[in-house]
Amino acid sequence: MTVMSLAAYCVMCCRRLGTSTPPPKSNTYWKDIRNIIKFTGSLILGGSLFLTYEIWALKKSLTLDTQVVEKEKMKSYIYVHTVSLDKRENHGITYQARKELHKAVRKVLAISARILRGPFADNFTTFDIEDHECAVWLLLKKSKSDDRAARLQAVQEMVEAHHWHDYQFRTIAQAYDLRTLIGLARSKESDPRFFLPPPPLPPLKEDSSIEEELRHLLASLPQTELDECIQYFTSLALSESSQSLAAQKGGLWCFGGNGLPYAESFGEVPSATVEMFCLEALVKHSEIPTHCDKIEANGGLQLLQRLYQLYKDCPKVLRSVMRVVGNMALNEHLHSTIVRSGWVSILAEAVKSPDIMESSHAARALANLDRETVPEKYQDGVYVLHPQHRTSQPIKADVLFIHGLMGAAFKTWRQQDSDQVLTEKVSEDETRYTTCWPKTWLARDCPALRIISVEYDTSLSEWRARCPSERKSIAFRSNELLRKLRAAGVGDRPVIWVSHSMGGLLVKKMLLEASQRPEMSSVINNTRGILFYSVPHHGSHLAEYSVSVRYLLFPSLEVKELSKDSPALKTLQDDFVKFAKDKNFQVLSFVETLPTYIGSMIKLHVVPVESADLGIGDLIPVDVNHLNICKPKKKDAFLYQRTLQFIRETLAKDLEN
Repeated sequence: MTVMSLAAYCVMCCRRLGTSTPPPKSNTYWKDIRNIIKFTGSLILGGSLFLTYEIWALKKSLTLDTQVVEKEKMKSYIYVHTVSLDKRENHGITYQARKELHKAVRKVLAISARILRGPFADNFTTFDIEDHECAVWLLLKKSKSDDRAARLQAVQEMVEAHHWHDYQFRTIAQAYDLRTLIGLARSKESDPRFFLPPPPLPPLKEDSSIEEELRHLLASLPQTELDECIQYFTSLALSESSQSLAAQKGGLWCFGGNGLPYAESFGEVPSATVEMFCLEALVKHSEIPTHCDKIEANGGLQLLQRLYQLYKDCPKVLRSVMRVVGNMALNEHLHSTIVRSGWVSILAEAVKSPDIMESSHAARALANLDRETVPEKYQDGVYVLHPQHRTSQPIKADVLFIHGLMGAAFKTWRQQDSDQVLTEKVSEDETRYTTCWPKTWLARDCPALRIISVEYDTSLSEWRARCPSERKSIAFRSNELLRKLRAAGVGDRPVIWVSHSMGGLLVKKMLLEASQRPEMSSVINNTRGILFYSVPHHGSHLAEYSVSVRYLLFPSLEVKELSKDSPALKTLQDDFVKFAKDKNFQVLSFVETLPTYIGSMIKLHVVPVESADLGIGDLIPVDVNHLNICKPKKKDAFLYQRTLQFIRETLAKDLEN
């Protein structure tokens, strides 16, 4: 009413000015001035009263009970703007004017709070809002910007916001989008409160078990047009029970998984034996995109999560589960489903594990989910050791590690064991002992490198092979690894290849194959150097002992291909030496001088000096055996320091740019 009265008064003043009779000329000047003053004063007074009223109304709406607010802080609500359903409230010039005025005042208050870095003034509100209250919502909005650089900056600012309260982390956790969630999971210093716990898992069917659910999942997958290994693992998992497995293996069980296998009595085998067979089959199936769709549609992500929770103390199960998830993450249309199932929160915790194998498997899965900063795709067996998180450090070159017979992506490159026994424990001080020196030592000494380690299955004899149907030659494996490495972006920047034993033969074969394929030309053009650790360029004595040593009974195809003076090996050697000289590759070779114990029956000089001589580059003999030639005793040992020197010198120009 007050506002309307003032407005009416102003109108009346205007009418008087327009309808009043002309005054005498002597008084015209002063009367005009008085009328102007009256009109202007009325307008200013009316406007001031109107603004005062509106600010008072806004103040009243902003005055809050601080106790209620503090209680709300402890909750995990998502706050959204509500819109009135009464259409009448959206009509009229008065409504629109008040709406715009309130919007302008709020904007002024928010801007002043951010600029002055202080609470709102007392004459506007009785509730002090901290300076970073607005930042939460501004960062959320920024993280959903169309500008990629703005999105990345928003995620980084969230990671650095260590001063936030618990409810603010929870607010972000409920409001971010898929890209922001994955970005936070791949950030090294992200707070765990950013990640909501996975949703509750559906209950198991009555009278059902994990083993039965896994078998049902496998049975639902296509069983035709599969390679022999997938058929082998699938049929074994579907048809065998724990008792029949014991009978089949004759009381001996070589536990699955890559790396140096070990035998143990079946009575000591973990309860996860059958589950491991099922997981081996699932890993193979998950390499096929259409099978990933079936796994997701039949509840596979939830079942894998149940396995992950149930076998927390079984690293082999956890790694196999993450291998399946990492393979499924290669399919971008499954990303939203993987996120909704809660896997990102699990992986965000696992990637910070001190266990290098666990963190590397989690890092691979997260990298495959991160399409914002990772254009490459890491297929099964390709692991990035550094960097495993988002980083501002520019990556200028790649160093690839390829293991040999009975090796693995991580354990082959561990520090030499002081007691000659493989240890699963991770030292708290990685400068004293590391389970993977490329990830710890090399990454610190050369942070501008992307360090990749690959893994493939090998065996000395057929009866110890993980897949008896598998007959993979060096030519087959090299083609498979080359395809995977190219998908990982190998060839897009300068490359150094580091190999041990049979891995060196694979490197030679890969480079020769790449030279024959135009689409792989970048791999050749960007190869700067190759480092060989005891590579049998001219063959090994292993195959000669295949009859007398029980570990080499029925030698595998890999062992047969390593026979001395093998025609295929000689052709590979001659072709590569000519090719390497033509391309002017830098080459450094190490060779063992001590024999290696094979089982408990015989010791063998696996790669003699004459076999390790490529014919180009330096050849350095080292007083270690075949297994330890790639395992430095400590960081200042000659093996590591000479390796580091070779990498730095070969990539000197690339690292300077």
